[in-house]
Amino acid sequence: MASLAGRFRGFLPVVVDVETSGFDPERNALLEVAAVIIGGEVGQLKPVASHHFHVMPFTGAVLDPAALAFTGIDPFQPLRGAVSEEDALRGIFRAVRTAVKAAQCRRAILVGHNAAFDLSFIKAAEKRSGVKNNPFHLFSTFDTVSLAGLAYGETVLAKAALAAGLSWDHAQAHSALYDAQQTAELFCKIVNSFDLNRIHS
Repeated sequence: MASLAGRFRGFLPVVVDVETSGFDPERNALLEVAAVIIGGEVGQLKPVASHHFHVMPFTGAVLDPAALAFTGIDPFQPLRGAVSEEDALRGIFRAVRTAVKAAQCRRAILVGHNAAFDLSFIKAAEKRSGVKNNPFHLFSTFDTVSLAGLAYGETVLAKAALAAGLSWDHAQAHSALYDAQQTAELFCKIVNSFDLNRIHS
């Protein structure tokens, strides 16, 4: 069985999901971030570790009431246990760098459902906080919208998950951790269904 290090040209797939206070990464706040590390042998990829932070809005962030209503997040609820953008990114980046090294990969690649959105908020928070050593490829991503559209004819995460035979709990949806875990399961199922030896023969 081939190792993960060779499956994606030395890139380790890491599923990321963010919850935010709007659509503009420069003006709106990062409120939650979750990362799910993918591991296992080629053909048997699986989620192996999850990391999750609630995040305090940066000073001056625009908090769109419609976005907050959609996610159900109260940014200033004291029981959230929220940390600064800097602490959240340091925690995520440290865990991902450790996983990249353990898998003998050279860098991580962000996997997401509408991955460009998640990457844009990570990069904006990175710039604001001054955190260094971002382990992710700066612009390349794997997007499960496209993968699920190809595999199942569905682009909405909930519908794609159900089409893939996965469970879906609407009560937990729009939590960064839940959405990242479901996206990871979806990504692994799609990738595992492709036999590279057959495709390349």
